[in-house]
Amino acid sequence: MSAPATRARKRSGTQPRAKTNSAAVASATPHHTPITAAFNGARAIPVPTNEPIRSYAPGSPERKELKARLHAMAAERIDIPLVIGGREVRSGDTAATVMPHDHRHVLADYHLADAKHVTNAIDAARTAHREWSRWSLDDRAAVFLRAAELLATTWRATLNAATMLGQSKTAFQAEIDSACELIDFWRYNPWFAQELYAEQPRSDHAQWNALEYRPLEGFVYAVTPFNFTSIAGNLPTAPALMGNTVVWKPASSAMLSAHYIMKVLEAAGLPPGVINLVSGDAAAISAQLIGHRDFAGVHFTGSTGVFNGIWKQIGENIASYRSYPRIVGETGGKDFIVAHASADPAALAVAVTRGAFEYQGQKCSAASRIYVPQSLWPDVRDRIAAMIEDIAVGDVADFRNIKGAVIDKKAFTKIGEYVGEAKRNARIIAGGGTNGDEGWFIEPTLVETREPGFRLLCEEIFGPVVTAYVYPDAKYEETLGVIDRTSPYALTGAVFATHRAAAQLAASVLRDAAGNFYINDKPTGAVVGQQPFGGARASGTNDKAGSKLNLTRWVSARAIKENFNPPTDYTYPFMGEA
Repeated sequence: MSAPATRARKRSGTQPRAKTNSAAVASATPHHTPITAAFNGARAIPVPTNEPIRSYAPGSPERKELKARLHAMAAERIDIPLVIGGREVRSGDTAATVMPHDHRHVLADYHLADAKHVTNAIDAARTAHREWSRWSLDDRAAVFLRAAELLATTWRATLNAATMLGQSKTAFQAEIDSACELIDFWRYNPWFAQELYAEQPRSDHAQWNALEYRPLEGFVYAVTPFNFTSIAGNLPTAPALMGNTVVWKPASSAMLSAHYIMKVLEAAGLPPGVINLVSGDAAAISAQLIGHRDFAGVHFTGSTGVFNGIWKQIGENIASYRSYPRIVGETGGKDFIVAHASADPAALAVAVTRGAFEYQGQKCSAASRIYVPQSLWPDVRDRIAAMIEDIAVGDVADFRNIKGAVIDKKAFTKIGEYVGEAKRNARIIAGGGTNGDEGWFIEPTLVETREPGFRLLCEEIFGPVVTAYVYPDAKYEETLGVIDRTSPYALTGAVFATHRAAAQLAASVLRDAAGNFYINDKPTGAVVGQQPFGGARASGTNDKAGSKLNLTRWVSARAIKENFNPPTDYTYPFMGEA
């Protein structure tokens, strides 16, 4: 089942392998008994390792393959259907997917779901649940392990190219996201699930106790963002791995990569109806799904405001559900880097530049506020400014560029307003330019303020803008308290210090200020199996994607006791005469 790097069918968006894909899907429909149903043995899921990152260096085969795929896919204008019950559904009501770095260039037209389509998706998920929920973990895991292998090999260039073109990621940012991290999710989650299933209560000679990890009763609603293709692939598949069926609504600005994720899953043998893709009016789709009696949970990544709205809707409908829904969300961030006077200026400057500006600052973990002592600031400031001056911005298909465009006009306008605020009420050290004529381009921007409550230190910007607060060296501990109080978010943060006591103090004072905390490293780049990801406060439910903790949210345990020697007399010894 190969996905040739240089060929694609006009309008279909599929690889020239449809016949093989159809056979793979048909062989694993919910009406087909999996081959391991009578398997006598304990199969061990392969021990996962993190997928190696390819370099795409000049002359490398992966560079040649990706360049060819970019060229071919940029020349297409494909048609992206809904996927309901394994069928491609076209509503006829479409919207366009464009390149953020060339917003006149249309890549695809995707079909929008109406209320009938959403109802059909719910029905398809409920139908598929009857069989899929009874498949063994081995059989479910095999689908996602195969998907990982397909993505690691024949589909890698296609999904990377889709992420680059549709979401304006560079080759490196796409590689670590839509290839490596998604492969890791699909390899590590089965391993974590096997570990979870192996956690069993104690038994003795007279009784046998067990925990059954049942899927939830109903369907799961997956809501995914534009900024990480890996998240878009993980949020619907993690619940599905645990036996649930899913209705998935991708971000409208990431439909191209979502389309190819579904193609990879179909090629891997995912049965029809296990994951159903719908796109369209987010508020209307959410209201219909959350209002349904069989709504069993939501797996969400997006803004805090939208997540709060979903939680409120769930609360208003709470009496109508079959079971209490699981609510799992990763939301906003106002991520920090704090430096002690003992910090290495060179390491700090690189961490700020990479952590704040990679993928245009459109990572929920991106460094958005930094706190630097006066003694280090001139050196750190000049180093960051020099790197900003050197950063090449433009079309991501030109591998000399290390930064593309922000995702759309709405983001461009919002971020531009923050840059304007900085120009009026703070000091822009470097960058500050915006240009939306051809693409939604915003220069990497370093802002300096002497006000710890300045707006750009408090609000989520989600763009390539980082604001520095310069504090007196003697007020390090006091500044840590300011960091903890300044933002409602608690996603990621970092401290730079060569003095161990200073790092320990930051870790203690900022214990609740970040779900992922880094010492002498940038606050981005969590790796599956190494740094489980998620935050609390206004940053979400901290259910740690990329770990066993997340998978526990998609099961409902049943305790089973079997008594080998049940009593035949109702009386107890204490009832005897004295």
